[in-house]
Amino acid sequence: MKTSVPLCIDLDGTLLNSDLLLESALAQLKQAPLSVLNWPRWLIQNKANLKAQIAERVELDIATLPYNTKLLAFLRVQKAQGRRLVLVTASHRKFAEPIAKHLGLFDEVLATGSGRNLAGIHKAEVLMERYGEHGFDYAGNAAVDVAVWRHARRAIVVNAGSSVIKQARAVCEIEQIFNSNKKPWQHWVKALRLYQWLKNGLVFVPLGAGHVWDQPDKLLLALLAFLSFGLCASSVYLLNDLLDLSADRRHPRKCHRPFAAGKLPIAQGIAAIPLLLITAFGLSLLINPGFTATLTTYYIFTLAYSLRLKQVLMLDAIVLAGLYTLRIIAGAVAVHIVPSFWLLAFSMFLFLSLALIKRYAELLTLQERGELSARGRGYHVDDLGVLQSLGGAAGYLAVLVLALYINSETSRMLYGQPMVIWLLCPLLLYWISRAWLVTHRGEMHDDPILFALTDSHSRYVLLACTLIFLGAMPK
Repeated sequence: MKTSVPLCIDLDGTLLNSDLLLESALAQLKQAPLSVLNWPRWLIQNKANLKAQIAERVELDIATLPYNTKLLAFLRVQKAQGRRLVLVTASHRKFAEPIAKHLGLFDEVLATGSGRNLAGIHKAEVLMERYGEHGFDYAGNAAVDVAVWRHARRAIVVNAGSSVIKQARAVCEIEQIFNSNKKPWQHWVKALRLYQWLKNGLVFVPLGAGHVWDQPDKLLLALLAFLSFGLCASSVYLLNDLLDLSADRRHPRKCHRPFAAGKLPIAQGIAAIPLLLITAFGLSLLINPGFTATLTTYYIFTLAYSLRLKQVLMLDAIVLAGLYTLRIIAGAVAVHIVPSFWLLAFSMFLFLSLALIKRYAELLTLQERGELSARGRGYHVDDLGVLQSLGGAAGYLAVLVLALYINSETSRMLYGQPMVIWLLCPLLLYWISRAWLVTHRGEMHDDPILFALTDSHSRYVLLACTLIFLGAMPK
């Protein structure tokens, strides 16, 4: 049924499952990290000036933004019935107008310019000037929208909690509510990437390599180290996801990550980063100062990787291999064991091979989609052959280091039957070769570490390796 009452729709958190001010700020932070020093100066004048200054310096991919599909379907029906639709938003006009043009639904766009910030009471004043008291319906999502609903005829509440719904109902008739059925904790489990904590199991490697896994005090320290590394890593994953929103949305699988898909508020992600870090370093202080220093080094390098190093050709893979090896070093420091040269050399070569597998798999996906290069990575699809050669060589060098270790004096001191360890060499040659073949066929998960834990062949190899070590009779 056609109605003459215009429907005014908020953008951030309503039509869009995101916040354009935060998105644009993160985009500027990624391209110019020191720009954050200018934000207080811009904000002193007013919030509208801050939005204008940031918008002037960044571009957003309008087409890939996480739009609210349910609300869009509703709006298309309203538009088909001849209703006037108005996009009214506190976001800057530079972003609002292209979004309206992209969607092709709106008759008018009201947005923040260089003057006042079009939010809350200011938005309500503009709408009342145009349509009069109770002369419009309004779709919003937050407590600040209550000031608008108070003067609207009806409210459409989107992505709001029970408190906001209650406030809206107190000042206005609610026409419809659009909310997600999925619980937030399910999205947080995915955002924190708890499954990636399996990688932090490397902190337990020194316990086995040093044959001290049966000492409860050292086991407790290793468990604390595992938890500390996990929390620290999750904070970095959140930061990485927030800085890579645009790139992730163009990726066939990463586009489903909670922040890229708009399943979690960006503001909550920003707040969670320091909380996770404080907890991680608080736990590290319970272990020893050396572990805290190692964790600090890990965080600095992962931060540098997220902000810049992952864009540098080949250095990104070497840094990834180093970060895996650093986990082993951290485990050794936590339990007061000096890691051997053999262990560190073996892990560096092995993880370099796995890091190159990850890059190869990404490039292969791009090739299948007809793209020529990885945006922001420095790699081209023409590099596939070179990466395969380098990665295979690195994996075989890891086996060579293991072979040399078996003949070393260190091996004879730690094992009653060190020659039994020779059986590991053909097993690892098989696993590395198979991993590269699987990758070449396009069947490799983005992360080869997780592939190793979920692939049945890999689990059999891991079981066989464990039995071989036990058969070597550790002293």
